Amino acid sequence: MLAIKLQRIGKKHQPSYRFVVAERRSKMAAPPVEDLGSYNPFTKAAAVNKERILYWMNVGAQPTVSVHNLLVAQGIVSAPKKAVKMPKAAPAAPAAEASAEAAATADEKAVPADAAADATEAGPEA
Repeated sequence: MLAIKLQRIGKKHQPSYRFVVAERRSKMAAPPVEDLGSYNPFTKAAAVNKERILYWMNVGAQPTVSVHNLLVAQGIVSAPKKAVKMPKAAPAAPAAEASAEAAATADEKAVPADAAADATEAGPEA
């Protein structure tokens, strides 16, 4: 199945993208079927070949969610924007709590039972 997707080009920390038609499951290093335009995320400027994009969509190529939203912003596709679903990162809070609990149990184990008993017997006299 063909898809219209973004192919990253550019240097490190300076991304630039091409709109390309390629197999949905192909790696982005593979040569695309056709180059349809470009997108610069810093300036938000997109230069697209509207006729070719509409041709490929009529043939059956499906745009990815990001490409669909960019095409809606350009006015090429008249449909509502789609929600981009990003995978959620694993919560870091339970790991921090687990390490705090481990440190607390390590402190309890570090104090010998005899020393703890001596400290409680001395109580207010000390």
